[in-house]
Amino acid sequence: MQIILVGYMGSGKSYVGNLLAEVINYPFIDLDSYIEKREGYSISEIFQKKGELYFRKKETAYLKEILSEKSNLILATGGGTPCYGANNDLINSKGASTIYLKTTIEELVERLFSEKSKRPLIEHLTTKALLEDFIRKHLFERSFYYNQSQRVITTDNKSREQIVEEIVAGLF
Repeated sequence: MQIILVGYMGSGKSYVGNLLAEVINYPFIDLDSYIEKREGYSISEIFQKKGELYFRKKETAYLKEILSEKSNLILATGGGTPCYGANNDLINSKGASTIYLKTTIEELVERLFSEKSKRPLIEHLTTKALLEDFIRKHLFERSFYYNQSQRVITTDNKSREQIVEEIVAGLF
């Protein structure tokens, strides 16, 4: 079984995915980390040196590679992965269990503001108000794709362990 976690950056896909992998004894792949390893650059460096279009093309190629080669796995996608090209169709056509980790805008602002320098899409935003506006716009655009997941799990006010328990309860 393939379990694919989608959601906005900062929603906890990698964090939850790692623990879920331990609990159900599946390999875990973080798509962004996979891309960084294969490309030899951080996501920020890829955006800076080669641009977002290059990144999105590579993201799609690596997504296809992972989904075609691995049977049992947990995959944490990047926040924009399901929103570009035919990625969402690819994710939903593989018979995988897709889970949207839904997080409120307020919680995302709190989680992301201190680490924005590591995230190329938001590193230029200097205030929490600007970050909130940016997230609000992106969530409006991206929620259409995220909500095509088989399950939606809200993450606010839940521990990582509670989220994993909720995921596991719906899998088996």
